[in-house]
Amino acid sequence: MHDTKERLSQLWLFALLNYLYADVLALFDIVGSQDPAPHLPQWALLGSAVLMEIPIAMILASRLLPFRANRLANIIAGAIETLAVISMQFVYPLASGAWHEHMFASYIFFGTIETVCTSVIIWQAWTWSGVEAPVSSARMVRQPAAGIISS
Repeated sequence: MHDTKERLSQLWLFALLNYLYADVLALFDIVGSQDPAPHLPQWALLGSAVLMEIPIAMILASRLLPFRANRLANIIAGAIETLAVISMQFVYPLASGAWHEHMFASYIFFGTIETVCTSVIIWQAWTWSGVEAPVSSARMVRQPAAGIISS
């Protein structure tokens, strides 16, 4: 996998799957607890939808956008997602005291993976020069003495 567009797209897919599974575990925790389910306001649901739509859109955008737009979109989207994870999984719970001790290990686990992944996305986009080495699925075999070149 030498194509940067493909690599970025796969990193966004990896991040998305981690976001989703962390949310599934959180839902299992809510459903299994004796506490009443929290009722989120509409703005919180909309914010969650936007934060989930970013990696969904970036899976496709990373493959389709031209170089400059692609690079900028990956840096901005990666920064938004990184800051969201850091603030929601680390800063807010510690600052507000709304930390669930029984979810601590999984929150730290997924939060760390998600932060590392989006940081790698930012780094890949930041250092992307736009010049890609030609990638071919066929192996070139050269026999210059015989003047034969085959694929």
